[in-house]
Amino acid sequence: MKKHLLTFLLVSLTGMLVAQPVLQWKYATRGRVYAKPLIHENRLYIGSLDSVFYALDKSTGSKIWEFQSDGAIGSSASISGKLVLFGSADGNLYALDTNSGQPVWVFSSGGEKIKDIWDYYLSSPVVSNGVVYWGSGDGHLYAIDADNGKLKWKYKTGGIVHADPLVTDSVVYIGSFDGIFYALSADKGEEIWKFRTVGDAYFPDGEIQKGAIIDKEVIYFGSRDYNIYALDAKTGRGRWNMKEYGSWIIATPLSWKGNLYFGTSDTHRFYCLRKSDGRIIWSIPLNMRVYGSAAAHEDIIWFGCFNGKLYGVNYATGKILYEFATDGCKTNYSSVYQENNEFRSNFELYGKDYLESEKKIHSLGSILSTPVIENDRIYFGSSDGKVYALKLK
Repeated sequence: MKKHLLTFLLVSLTGMLVAQPVLQWKYATRGRVYAKPLIHENRLYIGSLDSVFYALDKSTGSKIWEFQSDGAIGSSASISGKLVLFGSADGNLYALDTNSGQPVWVFSSGGEKIKDIWDYYLSSPVVSNGVVYWGSGDGHLYAIDADNGKLKWKYKTGGIVHADPLVTDSVVYIGSFDGIFYALSADKGEEIWKFRTVGDAYFPDGEIQKGAIIDKEVIYFGSRDYNIYALDAKTGRGRWNMKEYGSWIIATPLSWKGNLYFGTSDTHRFYCLRKSDGRIIWSIPLNMRVYGSAAAHEDIIWFGCFNGKLYGVNYATGKILYEFATDGCKTNYSSVYQENNEFRSNFELYGKDYLESEKKIHSLGSILSTPVIENDRIYFGSSDGKVYALKLK
C-alpha cells in the first residue's frame, strides 16, 4: 500500500476498515457549494449559493478577495488570460479581474430558470480560441468574445441549458433539458447534427442536465431517462447506451484507463463501464445519490456523495479504500441514517415532505461538487458551505 498520510481508520459502508485522508484546510462560505473548484497558479476560485465568488490561496485556504453577485453561484469557473469567468442565477456571466476581483465585463442572458429542486447546477463557461461558450436557463447556448463580453452568436434549444459546453477546435457540443444533444459549429453556431435521447415513461423528455466528455471521437453523457449514452462525435449516431432502471444519470462520466466511471441518482450506485461497449465491469452500492463527476489519482477514483462523504475506490475493483466525512456529515449523519447506514425508519426521501427531506440530506454536507486533484491534494465543495483541501500522500 502506498504511503498515504492518514489520521485514522474508519469503517466504510461495506463494513471494511478504510483510511481517511488528512485535512489540510477548510474555508467556510455562507451558502452551499455545488461548483467544481478551479485551480489556477496559486489560487482556488469557487462560487457559493451565498451569491459570492471567492479567490482563495490554494495552499492555506486564506481568502484573497471575494465578489458579490446578485444570484446563487452554481456554476464552475474558467480562466481566460487575466479574467476568471462564472455564471450566476441572476442570469449574468461575469468576467472578473483575477488580481482585484472586480468585474471587467458582464454579459446578461435572457434570465435564469430552474427545472425543479434537483436542478442544482448552472452551466459553466468554457473558453476556446478567445470565445466563451455558456448555456443559460433561457434555453440558449451563447458564444461570447472573451475580451470584451460582446455576443458573437447564440443558439436556441428547446429547454433549459444547464449542462457545461464541450468544445473541440471546430465543434461545440451541448445537451439541453429538451432531451436533445446538439453539435454546432464553434465559429457560427450552425447545427451540424442533433441526437434525441430515448426517453422513459416517467421522464419522456430525457432531460440532459450535465455536461459530456469526448474520448477518441466518442461522446459520453447521462440523462434523466435512466440512460448513459455513447455517440459518434462526427455523425451523432448512437454507439451504445446502458440503462440504469429507476435512476437518473446526472454525473458527467470520467474516462480513465479504458473505462467510464460515474454515480447514479436514485439507485445509489457507482459504476465502472467498459468504454467500448458499455459493459459493466463493476458497481458498488452506496446509500445516497452521486451527481458530481469523479476524479482520478494514480489507481484511485475519487468522488463525492450526497451522504456527505468523499470516497476513494480502486479503479479496477471498486473496493473502497478511503473515506472522508464533511463536517455536516459528522454532525448530522445519525439524523438520517441508522448505525447500519440505512435510512432511519422516520425518514422518507420522496414522501409528502420531500422538500424537508431534501434539506435534511443537505445538512449532511452533501458533496455535489466535482473534486479537483493537483499535486497530491484534492479540493472540493460541500453543502455544509465549506471548501475542503485534503492531502492524498
